[in-house]
Amino acid sequence: MNEYYVLNDGSQIPKIGFGTYNEEFEDNRKIILDAIECGYRFFDTASLYETERSLGNALKESGIARSEVIIETKLWIDEMGAENAKCALDKSLNRLQTDYVDIYMMHWPRQTGADDENWKELDVETWKAMEDMVRQGRVKRLGLSNFLPHHLQNILDHCTIRPVVDQLELHPGYSQEAAVAFCKEHEVLPMAWSPLGRGRENATIGNAILVRLSEKYGKSIQQINLRFLLQKGILPIPKASSAAHMKANMEVFDFALTDDDVSMLSCMPQTAWLGEHPDFVIPDRKSNPENV
Repeated sequence: MNEYYVLNDGSQIPKIGFGTYNEEFEDNRKIILDAIECGYRFFDTASLYETERSLGNALKESGIARSEVIIETKLWIDEMGAENAKCALDKSLNRLQTDYVDIYMMHWPRQTGADDENWKELDVETWKAMEDMVRQGRVKRLGLSNFLPHHLQNILDHCTIRPVVDQLELHPGYSQEAAVAFCKEHEVLPMAWSPLGRGRENATIGNAILVRLSEKYGKSIQQINLRFLLQKGILPIPKASSAAHMKANMEVFDFALTDDDVSMLSCMPQTAWLGEHPDFVIPDRKSNPENV
């Protein structure tokens, strides 16, 4: 894959990454090895996902040079704060079997939802610790995940090292236009988790608009979703468990949606949203204390 975005520090990143969050699959190492074989070179993980060890083992087994791969990982809400963040990075590096990560991120802006009155201070404290990690050479660049404009502005107001990316839930039916526009205004690359939509019924997949566009372009609904994001200047990180789907998710550079079709998808009614708002809902998950 030879398509890249240029980050605000001048570095390049592939326009499509590979998401490793797979609750339903036990052998994530094998899945990641398949993804490497299919040509993926940017991998997203997190301490919360419990796939850092699988990613590290897969990269080691593949024999691919560390310099050819971009690893992005995140610290969870119970790992925030200066000292906790330092400890969290140590554990992540150990699980990943590397001495640095390419992008290190805060996973969520608030620890206790709307009741969290001190979230701004804690975010800045954590960010300053992460900036020290960059100066130490253990992290190449920094990013954020699930930070809406007011969360991101707090970091921009206090940082000396700017975030290069902000990872948000983005897909047709939940395109978060205001958040994406804010990121672009401040030269922060928007990145899409769950780019194919989520929810129990995964309503995006069966959406009549997407079915119609799939037939029009001769591409799968998943490929329409990914192409939509790319044309909006967003980096998607789809998951896949089969090599066929992995390859199909990268076969989106040989066609383009019309401006009208991009607009239509941008204006779709809200659908396939996971339902976790970073100001009001804290996902009912904690990093595993045994994941060391």
